[in-house]
This record gives sequence, structure tokens and C-alpha cells, in this order.
Amino acid sequence: MTTGTHPRFAEALAELGLDVTVRTFPDGTRTAADAAAAIGCELGQIAKSLIFAADGVPVVVLMDGASRVDVEAVRRELGARQVTRADAALVREITGYAIGGVPPFGHRIRTRVLADRSLLAHEVVWAAAGTPHSVFPMAPQDLITHAGATLTDVRERRPAQRRPDRAAADGSE
Repeated sequence: MTTGTHPRFAEALAELGLDVTVRTFPDGTRTAADAAAAIGCELGQIAKSLIFAADGVPVVVLMDGASRVDVEAVRRELGARQVTRADAALVREITGYAIGGVPPFGHRIRTRVLADRSLLAHEVVWAAAGTPHSVFPMAPQDLITHAGATLTDVRERRPAQRRPDRAAADGSE
């Protein structure tokens, strides 16, 4: 059931022959912390779709909600000189969705997609369904496959003194 999802994402689901249950939350699921709280799952079960530019070329990185992307690892993985976070305008231009609602697939422009192995630690992950109020569950390997992602290790390794329970709680990633 795709009620509550963005029409472009509903079309992508239909093209892939996927029948997923989209859940909508009136208070929103814009950040990983918001989504985890609304769903009642672990922060790591949220699959964030983050957009970067590698030497000016857009790339999507799928990352678990409890982790941050190591931009240097992305740069090495892609063999790029420079990797930067995309701004809101570029995110909308490339994906067709606003930040906080970017799904892992069904984007306006097909881009390279990297998926961090941390997603595989869960039986089910939750990803945005095209709006900052809607999410859907999927087995992580299926999500990676449908996104056409390359499985890699691009998760930031935190120093031991950093408190992991505060990661991404501010919505910065």
C-alpha cells in the first residue's frame, strides 16, 4: 500500500513490482531520530539516503541512522579528488525530493549509490517514502538491491570517548 507516499516514489515502487506498506506520521520523520521515535525502532534501523557530490558528480550514500558518513572514505571509494555534502537545492534537483524525505531509489536522475554495510546488521530497516512524513520497511539486502547500490564501508569510526547515543540526534545527518 503506497498511501501517503510521494507520487514519484509510488511510481518507482510499481515499476519495481514492490508492494510495501508505507506508514505516515503527522509529526514527521524528517530526521533519523524523529523516524526511529515515531516507528518505535532502534536508530540504526533507519536507512538514511544522503546526497553528496564527488568531483561535482552526485552520489547517494545509504547509511544507518545511528552513524555518520566518513566523507574521506567515500572519496577513496569513488576515487574522487573531493567529496562534499549536497545542498538542499541540489538534493531536490537530483532526487526530486526534499531533504528529510529522500527515499533510497525512485530519484529523478539516476546516480551512483553506495550502501554502508552497517545496514545489514538489522532484519528490517526503515527508509523515507518520498515525504518527510512517510516511511516504509524493507529487508536491508532488498533495499540495497533495489537502489542498485554498491555495498561498502563508509561509516565514520568514532573515537571511544564520543557518546554514540547522541549521534545524529541533532538531525544533522
